[in-house]
Amino acid sequence: MKNVPSAEQNRDMETITQLQQNRRVIQDFTSKTLAVIPSAFARLTYLASLRDLSSGRYEHAGLTAVYPREAVQQALEQCHEEIFERILESSLEQQERDLRAHLEGMQDGLCVAVSHWLKLEAYRTLLPVGGPDYLKELFCSNIRALLEILEEECSKAHSSV
Repeated sequence: MKNVPSAEQNRDMETITQLQQNRRVIQDFTSKTLAVIPSAFARLTYLASLRDLSSGRYEHAGLTAVYPREAVQQALEQCHEEIFERILESSLEQQERDLRAHLEGMQDGLCVAVSHWLKLEAYRTLLPVGGPDYLKELFCSNIRALLEILEEECSKAHSSV
């Protein structure tokens, strides 16, 4: 058996401990918080809302009361990236249904939300910090196209009233 220096063993143990802790944070967060959020876009929006846009740091008082701040940061960042990727892995039809359901649940309704999301490009705040730029561009392109479809539906519905 190869002798591993003590410092290297300590680093390996710290890494394993950190990974186990991150897994516990993710399990806690997904089972108690994300599980009750009805759609992927709603979960993505919620995760993005936990991130300070100026620093990129995630804040969740309930998790940081139980777990170390850095473990919470890493876990929420990972959850954000995974939900973002799951949305992109789904069909455009599924993305449209999910986005529609999410925007219909907003305070002023679907058509107002669609209009504001298009004008302000609000969907850009949903992007995770990590991940390749081409996925971020694909996401924005998909959302823009879906919003334009929804906007067309809204204008048809409004003109027929």
